[in-house]
Amino acid sequence: MTRRKLTEDEIELWRKVAKQADRLHPELPQSVHPTPLPKPKPTKAPKSRIEAFELGQRAPAKPTKPVLKPSITETLRNGPVLMDTKAFGRMKRGKLKPEGKLDLHGLRMDTAHPVLVRFVLSAQAQGKRLVLVVTGKGKDRDEPGPIPTPRGVLRNQVPQWLSLPPLAQAVLQVTPAHISHGGDGAYYVYLRRSR
Repeated sequence: MTRRKLTEDEIELWRKVAKQADRLHPELPQSVHPTPLPKPKPTKAPKSRIEAFELGQRAPAKPTKPVLKPSITETLRNGPVLMDTKAFGRMKRGKLKPEGKLDLHGLRMDTAHPVLVRFVLSAQAQGKRLVLVVTGKGKDRDEPGPIPTPRGVLRNQVPQWLSLPPLAQAVLQVTPAHISHGGDGAYYVYLRRSR
């Protein structure tokens, strides 16, 4: 679109208006015609090339395995040693003989918990240091689904019960038993000395 030129009447009218108007910034020098800024030159965008690619080139090489919560036996095996390290090593190798044994096979959770509490507290009162709690390994579930379910309810629940009051004050160390005493289906419970 081209600009039209001003007529003589329009230029005269503009001059009259400009004489009557006060300058906004009188300290700046007056120029007859302000110099317009030069027109911006259009720059040509470089032609972009699409780089060759292959499907999945940025995908990781191997699919990562989901990180699952470690089993209760792994957690107990990797836990800190709170008792005498020599005695702990002998206990893990099955060289220490348990002074008492509690078998929870066939019990439900509501009956197993009070039996466990009574057994551990009475064993501590009798001055026993190492007792064996047999939970069994548990049955496999019939429905293997996408969500892994732990095997054995009591096997997973007993270490938790032993770490909560009233048993926490009596128990010093819990670890899976040696294969000669039941393996992963049993726990060594090392008790504190009664005061």
